[in-house]
Amino acid sequence: METLGLLRITVRRGFGLAVRDKVTGTSDPYVVITSAEQKVKTRFVKNNCNPEWNDELTLSIKDLNAPISLTVYDKDTFSVDDPMGTAVIDIQPYIEAARLRKSVGELPNGVALKKVEPSRTNDLAEESCIIMENGKITQKMHLKLNNVESGQVLIQVEWVDIPGCKGLDPDY
Repeated sequence: METLGLLRITVRRGFGLAVRDKVTGTSDPYVVITSAEQKVKTRFVKNNCNPEWNDELTLSIKDLNAPISLTVYDKDTFSVDDPMGTAVIDIQPYIEAARLRKSVGELPNGVALKKVEPSRTNDLAEESCIIMENGKITQKMHLKLNNVESGQVLIQVEWVDIPGCKGLDPDY
């Protein structure tokens, strides 16, 4: 299967993440994002349940329907890292908006192409807008973590076309 393009995911920060280090009353969190056979991760932030990563991770996308999952872990030195919650990154609304943008032509900076509401079918903690910014389409997502007592992660996604690849163009 050929590569369609790249998905740049900026993992901005975490909010109210679970405490996993009982001694210090905090955690040393990092994020792992997986899709198909790919796995990318942020650096860990020591002793912080509200970490700021601002780490840019990139996935090579071959299948637009392949699930993309996000898992937060607590870094441990002498034992297996503890899971701190999971979320699914749903890029389907983003893909629809990006395809619509290609068919519409030029749009003003800051225009919202689509709004996505939290629902039982996504892991959004609040409304997410897909926006045209400086010629790029971006979407910020506050993801609520599942399988954990608390926590959210703020990410931003952006599609990157690769010259000569199909990209998001359905007519390629």
